[in-house]
Amino acid sequence: MSDYNTGTEYEGTELEERTVDITRVAKVVKGGRRFGFRVTVVVGDKAGRVGMGVGSANTVPDAIRKASDKARKNLHRVNLYKGTIPHEVMGKTSGAKVMLKPASAGTGVIAGGGVRAVLQVVGVNDILTKSMGSANMLNVVRATMDALDQLKSVEEQARLRGKPTNTLLPFWERKQNG
Repeated sequence: MSDYNTGTEYEGTELEERTVDITRVAKVVKGGRRFGFRVTVVVGDKAGRVGMGVGSANTVPDAIRKASDKARKNLHRVNLYKGTIPHEVMGKTSGAKVMLKPASAGTGVIAGGGVRAVLQVVGVNDILTKSMGSANMLNVVRATMDALDQLKSVEEQARLRGKPTNTLLPFWERKQNG
């Protein structure tokens, strides 16, 4: 199974799109400053696929369109387990660190800003998060995507380790099944 694709595979599916950040950027030229906009967009199908895109342009609508197109081309699959994640993970990009912890059903998405947007479009319903270090929204979103990319499938890990699947489940699942 390929993690990344060209974006054409998901054309028919309904993708949810969230504009996470709009930042005014400046380019210094001979006559002064030229202002433009940088937009960060995340898209997902709420079933384990998510993509992130960054677009820059002189106007906000053009930047959003560019970012959205890049996010749709950057879609990839994330390993989830019953509305949460299978194990704790830490993502890092530049100075931003994001910790994601699985949570039992009914907890909700305990996250703020860009982390919440990414987790909601990927389809996570119950999770605990902590954002540390830099508050730069672009780096926080990238760190969240890094953390999601590190998630491993419960079934695949059980097969590789030669253990039953239920020994690798989050503790509340083992308690119910054990």
